Amino acid sequence: MAQASTSRTPPGLPPFTKSLLKWSFAIGVIPPVALVLGLALKSLFVLDYVHVITGGSWTGFDIYTGIVLSRILRSLEIPARVEVAKRLTPTTFFIIPSLAAVAITSGIYLAQAMGKFNLGDPWILAAGAIVVVLTVQGFGVFLPNGVRIFLELAKVKPDPALISKLTMRNVRLAASQAIFQVLIILVMAHLAVY
Repeated sequence: MAQASTSRTPPGLPPFTKSLLKWSFAIGVIPPVALVLGLALKSLFVLDYVHVITGGSWTGFDIYTGIVLSRILRSLEIPARVEVAKRLTPTTFFIIPSLAAVAITSGIYLAQAMGKFNLGDPWILAAGAIVVVLTVQGFGVFLPNGVRIFLELAKVKPDPALISKLTMRNVRLAASQAIFQVLIILVMAHLAVY
């Protein structure tokens, strides 16, 4: 009898996943809308604000994840890590790529508007190299890992070890991203002064 009731339970993501994804999408829409508004108004103030708030939020998330959350997750057993992943992955699924894409895009527009986007300048080249690394990490590793976590969770018998491994990979990568983001802030501070 217990076997029959288990077989009637449809496999899939936990019930709270849908509401977390909707929330992440709703929040993730705000940065691109703000960017479009800044560009439509041709306002350096709005563009600068959007760049600073999205870049700062993205950096803050990566610093928190790479330093604090990584320590917490490492101390947890695999089933507990999976429970965190079930909530963390859908919550950040749209927000983090949105913050990253808007921070990068608004930064490029801002550099152009301020006359600082000179591809012969070694500081601009350094910023470009860092942006390439951050983009490859974010959209080439973070996002695909998030999708892989979702696909694994949706299976009838998800592999907790794989979910834990992918989550820990993303958390460790956040620490790497935080280092690159601190470096790009150094570059931006130089560009702002000179």
